Amino acid sequence: MKIESRIVDYRIEQPQEEKDAAAKAKVKALEFETSAGGKVVHMHEKLDRPEMLRGSTYKVKTPVDDHAMYVTINDVVLNEGTEHESQRPFEIFVNSKNLDHYQWIVALTRIMSAVFRKGGDVTFIVEELKAVFDPRGGYWQPGGKYMPSIIAELGHIVEKHLQYIGMLPPDTLDEHQRQLIESKRKEYEESKKQTDAFARDMPEGAQMCGKCHDKAVIMMDGCMTCLSCGDSKCG
Repeated sequence: MKIESRIVDYRIEQPQEEKDAAAKAKVKALEFETSAGGKVVHMHEKLDRPEMLRGSTYKVKTPVDDHAMYVTINDVVLNEGTEHESQRPFEIFVNSKNLDHYQWIVALTRIMSAVFRKGGDVTFIVEELKAVFDPRGGYWQPGGKYMPSIIAELGHIVEKHLQYIGMLPPDTLDEHQRQLIESKRKEYEESKKQTDAFARDMPEGAQMCGKCHDKAVIMMDGCMTCLSCGDSKCG
């Protein structure tokens, strides 16, 4: 057969049985009938938002910011009242008085909400967020846990919420791990006692310095000034 016109598209012919199976699979993936009609509802981006969603709000207060952030994750309940009932994250919001974070907060929460609505395994987003490091340095949470960035702390919050709704298993430690952590904690406390003798008392509410990374930045004469290295935003 001689082709005289330009080829602009092509397709591979399949046996009729394979075509029918593919069509059935596509229809099944897009079914959104309620469980009352005998169909199991799965999370999908075409799933309409219900009028009411269950929500959980987490408070985040970091030593690098004067204002707390409030992270709200709303969940949708699928197949409610049946043996297939499940709770899945549907959207996330972050509220803060600090307008410096406004742009990336809006962008990040919209992307995360879109990922949640896609359905499937969304737990990968936890590790992606926890792997973000701030080039200026992280901070220590109360209790001695290091956070490499505010984004990483958001990842820990999402992880905590997914554990709460059953999408991730809870953190469990065996006896050997508990003993190891306890011994390391005692070593840390002993070393802290020794360094405290040489440490200077800093005012309450001091922030972390972006230059020397000490928690020693305070408001002095209308300007944020570090009491450790003398760095000042006013020059």
